[in-house]
Amino acid sequence: MSTHLKKSLSPLLLWGLGVGYVISGMYFGWNLGLEKAGTYGMGIATIIIAIMYACFSFSYSELACAIPKAGGGFDYVNRAFGKDLGFITGLAQIVEFVFAPPAIAFAIGAYLNLNFPQINVVYFAIIAYFIFTVLNIIGVKLAATFELLITILAVGELILFFGVTIPHFSVENFTHNPSINGLGGIFAAIPFAIWFFLGIEGIANVAEESKNPQKDITKGFGSALFTLLVLCVLVYVAAIGVGGWEKVVYKTDGSLSDSPLPMAMGMIVSTNSLMYQLLIGIGLFGLIASFHGLILAGGRATMEFGKISYAPRFLGKVNEKFQTPSNALIVNMLLGIIALFTNKTGDIITIAVFGALSLYVLSMLSLLKLRQTEPELERPFVVPMYPILPIVALVIGLVSLVAMSYYNQTLALYYFGFIIISYILFKIFHK
Repeated sequence: MSTHLKKSLSPLLLWGLGVGYVISGMYFGWNLGLEKAGTYGMGIATIIIAIMYACFSFSYSELACAIPKAGGGFDYVNRAFGKDLGFITGLAQIVEFVFAPPAIAFAIGAYLNLNFPQINVVYFAIIAYFIFTVLNIIGVKLAATFELLITILAVGELILFFGVTIPHFSVENFTHNPSINGLGGIFAAIPFAIWFFLGIEGIANVAEESKNPQKDITKGFGSALFTLLVLCVLVYVAAIGVGGWEKVVYKTDGSLSDSPLPMAMGMIVSTNSLMYQLLIGIGLFGLIASFHGLILAGGRATMEFGKISYAPRFLGKVNEKFQTPSNALIVNMLLGIIALFTNKTGDIITIAVFGALSLYVLSMLSLLKLRQTEPELERPFVVPMYPILPIVALVIGLVSLVAMSYYNQTLALYYFGFIIISYILFKIFHK
């Protein structure tokens, strides 16, 4: 059996994958950062994180092209620092992929709940989990071309949202109560700023399948990141400017909302109007693109861990009939459903971001290490302005990780406790 993937991805398809994996972050989640920092504080946090992602994306591409394996960051760190740090990196990656989908499932439920308020959001979320896990098990994949189609629809809907809402933009609304909790608020908003871009590293994981990595990854990453930056600014300005940040954070009962864009649109048009229904309908495409992509990636990451006995071996088994990682997919789904019953989207996003930041920091360290220890390694793509870009990504990632741990001490205890206990078990049982 060949171990090489077909080189079929063009820059356009890479753009579709990159934007598709991330675009759900434009539809929900980011608004929870406003509660921590206000408009200006969340805006500053988002700018800092955007710089980190720009530097990280191109640095990660070098690793992906030089070591094109399905394990992603796990394989890079394993090669640079050995199996101990490799295990921790792989586990962090799995945490990201296991906890990001339930947050998106909540949003899918919240959007559907707007039309079917009598049905609990969690029920919709569980149904979405079952549908897309089953699709992955039986081998039905969203092809890159279909992913591209629904991504274009989702991008178009965000532009339409901006077009409808921006005429109602008010400087007074946008600048109302703009900065709460000062510098601490900015740090507290970091996980929700990261949610705007979480998952874009998935482009690098398909580097082996791009036709010309040196050019295509640059174009794919660059165009996807540029698109996401533009959409981020448009959505942020338009949604808050309609009625102030509180109107896209709090529902009428005072609870936090997972559907900020419909809330902003609902202040302008009737909830029965075509525009409003389009936002919900096409918005679901964006959520589903990210949800499906992360479930797919999570199943692959967990399976890789089981295959090399870094996790229970049954997770590494491939379904004989469908040739898919069914065990890994089912276990990931069960963990995701357990997370749903906490009913805390913000906490789930924060745990996913802890995993992502750990992956980013260790990956940047491995890039710097491999440049020293393996200078002869073939690198089809080389990060520009080395070592500035990886160091900037590393420093912002480390500061973000420390800040998140300080402002989310209980969640940090859960996350790092899980990593430490898993590592101890790994040292005891791994042969």
